[in-house]
Amino acid sequence: MKSVHPGFGGLLLHVLLTSVFVSPSFGDLEAEVTRVFVFAGQSNMVGSDSNPADIEHFPPFAGLDAPQSKVRFSYVIGRETQSRSDGWVGLQPVNGVVGPELSFARKVSDRTRAPIAIIKCAAGGTHLGGDWNPDEPSGFEMYPLLLETVRSSLAELDAKGVRYRLEGLMWHQGENDMFDDGYMAAYGDNLANFLKCLRRDLEAPELRAYIGELCTKTVWGMDLRTSMAAIARGQRAAIQADPLAEYVRTSHVAVEIGGGAGLHYHYGTLGQLEHGVNYADAYLAHLGLGDEPSKPLKRWPIGKGKAVDLYVLAGHRNMEGERAFVQELATLKGGKQLAKANTKIPYRYSIGGGAQVSDAWEALAPAGPYDTFGPEVSFGATLARRSRKPIAIAKFTHSGSQIVDWTPEGSDAKERNLYPDFLAFVQASIADLEQRGHAVHLAGIVYHVGENDMSYPPFREQAAARVAAFVQQSRQDLELPELKWFVSQQPPTDHESVNGIDVIADVASMAAADEHCIHLVVSDLPDQDKALVIDTSGVVWLGRWLAEQVLEQD
Repeated sequence: MKSVHPGFGGLLLHVLLTSVFVSPSFGDLEAEVTRVFVFAGQSNMVGSDSNPADIEHFPPFAGLDAPQSKVRFSYVIGRETQSRSDGWVGLQPVNGVVGPELSFARKVSDRTRAPIAIIKCAAGGTHLGGDWNPDEPSGFEMYPLLLETVRSSLAELDAKGVRYRLEGLMWHQGENDMFDDGYMAAYGDNLANFLKCLRRDLEAPELRAYIGELCTKTVWGMDLRTSMAAIARGQRAAIQADPLAEYVRTSHVAVEIGGGAGLHYHYGTLGQLEHGVNYADAYLAHLGLGDEPSKPLKRWPIGKGKAVDLYVLAGHRNMEGERAFVQELATLKGGKQLAKANTKIPYRYSIGGGAQVSDAWEALAPAGPYDTFGPEVSFGATLARRSRKPIAIAKFTHSGSQIVDWTPEGSDAKERNLYPDFLAFVQASIADLEQRGHAVHLAGIVYHVGENDMSYPPFREQAAARVAAFVQQSRQDLELPELKWFVSQQPPTDHESVNGIDVIADVASMAAADEHCIHLVVSDLPDQDKALVIDTSGVVWLGRWLAEQVLEQD
């Protein structure tokens, strides 16, 4: 076989890509080595409920519906009925489905010199405890199929004289193991065994593994949160014991909007594309080629000794800005200006529950992952025009959360509890401003109520009580008993399964009983194509509207 030893090759590639002292001939030799990535798992690795025709609606990923002819692709996808490439072809969507390999390949190809190849073996509804079990494969016997697919694909490279190196395994699976108590309890051990056996059977002892987190934004992230947390604990346990394995966070990526109440089981088109970027980012970071860190403010815009009004923005999918894209700002009135950095407003953030965090105060500007942004840009611009006071904005969001995650008690899925991190984030924001010599007035916390909670009856019933617990505990812990809270609420899910619960009235009643809580019912949003999520024009509108409501209370 003309493979290159993975341990030496990985180190070699890292040196070549990060050092300017490599001789051109030596670098050219390494650039000829094709890096082979294996993508494996179940339905959210397949790309279920996605559609290449939808890619055009997501500007950061434009063009990924077209073949990437320079990227070799070999695949076996499916269970009873399988789609097979029968050898290497150019990378492209298969059977009208978008997989994470599309965006992964483009980003890695853009950032590195050497050619890449992808081998994909995935099937929905399969178990690690059974189908993917290396020792006793059952059901659809995915483990033997994976070995066969990888070996035959590599043999074809050998026959063509292609030098290659097995570079990484991208794994996303675990949802179906939740439905078998034995599989769920043993997931960590099973994953460790799977990785050990795969490295042995492929004769790749230093093959790196990138293990994708299960997405908590799906239906199962709500009604099976305890079981999903058990799988996540098993994944992390296996990864912590394996120096060649890495946890790839995906709980903040987009999820398809389903029929009826809107919740879904799969990422869908946008989520799959973001999913692939997450794997690319993890791999590139391993090479020392991570994205450029954001730039802190070069010049502090607020005069020394001046008082500062600090606004904290918090929430879920729409406060994060899941479907608001920077590229679309130019089509909106005033949008080009919003896309520019506003150096007069300091801004810091934690997005996706810590998936993306600012290193320091930055100029207010779009800063979300995947070229997204939230209401903060228009919120800050509106405040700056209407208020003479210096302001700063701190934003803490997690689009893969539900309201229970923000309460002090949290849920059985303790790892998903956001309250301690949120509190620490607010306290650190205040402390930093004070260290700069400012008297800080926490002018308000603007919290946009969770969208997904509105689609699931048990969570919709408890939404108001959970928000109240969040509000009350924050005042106590921040020692600000009169802290203003602005609780905004978009039109909730309209479906017969939940319409019997008047959640707007519930939240209004909660706020009416609290003299320092202002309930803001969002109305007059621009027309939206999807339930639950707000698009670019809607997010810009929401930020302006929230600022106007806040100013009325000043």
